[in-house]
Amino acid sequence: MTLRPVALCIDANDHARLAHFWAGVLGRETYDDPGDGLVLLPSDETGFRIEFQTVAERKTGPNQMHFDLTSTSLEDQQATVERALALGARHIDVGQLPVEEHVVLADPEGNEFCVIEPGNAFLDGCGVIGALSCDGTRAVGHFWSEALGWPLVWDQDEETAIQSPRGGSKITWGGPPFAARTGKNRLHLDLAPPADGDQQAEVDRLVSLGAKRADVGQGDVTWEVMTDPDGNVFCVLSPQ
Repeated sequence: MTLRPVALCIDANDHARLAHFWAGVLGRETYDDPGDGLVLLPSDETGFRIEFQTVAERKTGPNQMHFDLTSTSLEDQQATVERALALGARHIDVGQLPVEEHVVLADPEGNEFCVIEPGNAFLDGCGVIGALSCDGTRAVGHFWSEALGWPLVWDQDEETAIQSPRGGSKITWGGPPFAARTGKNRLHLDLAPPADGDQQAEVDRLVSLGAKRADVGQGDVTWEVMTDPDGNVFCVLSPQ
């Protein structure tokens, strides 16, 4: 395996506002990207940056991926919620039960995220961004495990999770039932080979694992747009 995630890209109608929202929630700085967007500095637990890119399309339905933020105490959980609300978040109902202790919020553009209660053993030690939590089948969890070379740390009852051998944030797939997909993915991963890697060889390897090349109107670019076995978009960049 030579691919690694280098960025989580988030579509935004107002990329500056959304970048500053997440910088405030996560307690990180932003810096200007030479292209169209603001980029959060890499975080220790994810190992990849968060990029915001301007799009005209509005969010029309639930995202297939969201952040699960961790808490060290009930006071820390409440402080994160209050900080997010002050920055423009709002409470939302996605069908969570009254007995569940996590708090479900949406950022200023409606992107869902959860603030998880303290004592969650599954996310213990994963950092502030405990997980990128995704809709997805068991098969797609196995695909991403092979694609990134990250071992499965959960594989039970149609639910899967992977984590880098170095630790940090997990990527999880919740299994059925799935929310209906509406429009393009507003969050997607950018992957890259190392400087001495081979982009085309990696693309071919991903196709052999079940990915497909995709045309989303990208035109003549240096990266390859692909979809995983569940139809979620991701990009393979040229060697970094």
